[in-house]
Amino acid sequence: MVILRMAEKRIRLIAALGNPGYEYVKTRHNIAWQAIEYLDIYDQMNWTDKFSSEFASMTIESEKIYFIKPQTYMNRSGDGIAALMNYFKISHSEILVMHDELELDFGTVSLKNGGGLAGHNGLRSIAANLGTRDFYRYRLGISRPPSGSNITNYVLGGFTSEEQVQLPDYFEESARIIEKILIHGIGNYERKYKKFKTLAELNTEKEE
Repeated sequence: MVILRMAEKRIRLIAALGNPGYEYVKTRHNIAWQAIEYLDIYDQMNWTDKFSSEFASMTIESEKIYFIKPQTYMNRSGDGIAALMNYFKISHSEILVMHDELELDFGTVSLKNGGGLAGHNGLRSIAANLGTRDFYRYRLGISRPPSGSNITNYVLGGFTSEEQVQLPDYFEESARIIEKILIHGIGNYERKYKKFKTLAELNTEKEE
């Protein structure tokens, strides 16, 4: 049984990155906070203020799973995440960070372990606090803006009207992938979801 759990690579902490404040709720930079609300168990979570974050826990498949939404703004996301990990003795290999990703098309998600930080201030903060870049990321594509656009204004802006129509399907499928990972272990899905188009019209291999 121990060998099986090692092979499954269990995730114990889901960290969704975003900025606090009403003005950021529907922005691209807060896509992780929007997507996590589509988890089937979300309405059962009892969120409390702890670790300079919104924090919750649930028991899934007899395992205690922790969820965190840092409230310290993106560039200090790692502060609360590191504090929670230290408190509950969670390893950097047991965390999955949900974040917006410019380098992926809107509607595309990607599981990645380690690697570069792609100029993402939230990832930089986490890596600095943990002392390693070796943690799992769940990248939610928001597409790059047109050439010459201001990146900051883009990520802190809202989705287009066309994207807003597709968001529910995007978030629904993204949440289902998270649930599979929590139940069956991330090792079973690293290859399958290395780059996956969630929207039916973009993905002819979408699961039945």
